[in-house]
Amino acid sequence: MALLLREAIGDSLRRARVSQSRTLREVSHSARVSLGYLSEVERGRKEASSELLAAICEALDVPLSEVLVDVSESLADGVAATERAAAGTGAPADVPAASIDRDTRVVIPAPAALAAA
Repeated sequence: MALLLREAIGDSLRRARVSQSRTLREVSHSARVSLGYLSEVERGRKEASSELLAAICEALDVPLSEVLVDVSESLADGVAATERAAAGTGAPADVPAASIDRDTRVVIPAPAALAAA
């Protein structure tokens, strides 16, 4: 099964927290988020709102953009592995597919731009 966005976000946040040797309790207190909810976000069971995600990133002192790049790379790796499995190439899962450029970024227009369209 494909990696879900909420799972990739949770994985990225958990890696950031663990790399800092911080507990869920410390980060939840700093972010002003309940311990249980932060745990659910990290496990990929809850979708974090943009405000909540920003608060968690601020508490971890990690730019939101860095988390999103990490998530993008995780999702791209998952797509590449799925494509290789479907094609039967047998290439290792950690080798990026040639069709996906790691420098590719998704640009989401501001809501005001959507309303004017």
